[in-house]
Amino acid sequence: MNAKSQNIIIEMIQNRKLIKSLAKNDFRTKFAGSYLGTIWAFVQPVITILLYWFVFDMAIGARASIRGELPLPYVLWLSAGIVPWFFFSDCISAGTSVLTEYNYLVKKVVFNIDILPVVKVFSSIFVHVFFVVFMLGLFVVYGFLPDLYVLQVVYYSFGALILALGLSYLTSAVSVFFPDMRQIVNIALQVGIWATPIMWNINDMKEKIPDAAMVVLKCNPLYYIVQGYREALIEKVWFWQNPGMTVYFWCFTVIVCILGVTIFKRLKIHFADVL
Repeated sequence: MNAKSQNIIIEMIQNRKLIKSLAKNDFRTKFAGSYLGTIWAFVQPVITILLYWFVFDMAIGARASIRGELPLPYVLWLSAGIVPWFFFSDCISAGTSVLTEYNYLVKKVVFNIDILPVVKVFSSIFVHVFFVVFMLGLFVVYGFLPDLYVLQVVYYSFGALILALGLSYLTSAVSVFFPDMRQIVNIALQVGIWATPIMWNINDMKEKIPDAAMVVLKCNPLYYIVQGYREALIEKVWFWQNPGMTVYFWCFTVIVCILGVTIFKRLKIHFADVL
């Protein structure tokens, strides 16, 4: 890890109270002015889950399994994949536009703008915690009681957070000079939710797509996170039992973080002039 990345980590630790305060305020003000306020942060994802559940389970008749053994309620398999995706996509969407949204802070000489992407990512944690609890509640209703494997949800959530943070440093810096970056990110997320095996089972596609395409799909770092949630909650597999994917994910994530922080540091002296 280079010196710039280490400086970011030190700044996060030194400004942890400010980050926590700004993250709470960001979460509260996101829906300010609406009658239901922050309730909308929870309503929309719940409706999305219910909609996908109805379409794929009730209408199409999609089924899921535990290592090939049926039956498994589709809503459990779906929620285990879509909850981490909600967290990641919310972090990236908010992080990309953070410098534009907080341009009044960027222009303040005394304010440390390095922490702004961190604020947006941490702001998304509040909703994510709710949906993790919501998801675990669904599992309990269907008779899947929590065990030690469930603790891995914290590990995989941390992995998604670090990856999203590295990407947010990159996309937020570029979007200042190239506003179309926000639209590119939105399109990438629309493609990503289908390219990641969230609604569909990758094991069912082995005979339908070439091996090379399967390798490409598994190179998607969100595959590791989504599959990890399902292995923790459903298949009862520890993350160290997949050493190859674990090493690949963290190498990819570290590279993204170093690249994102480096670009952010090099461009930030021009942010105030452009904004």
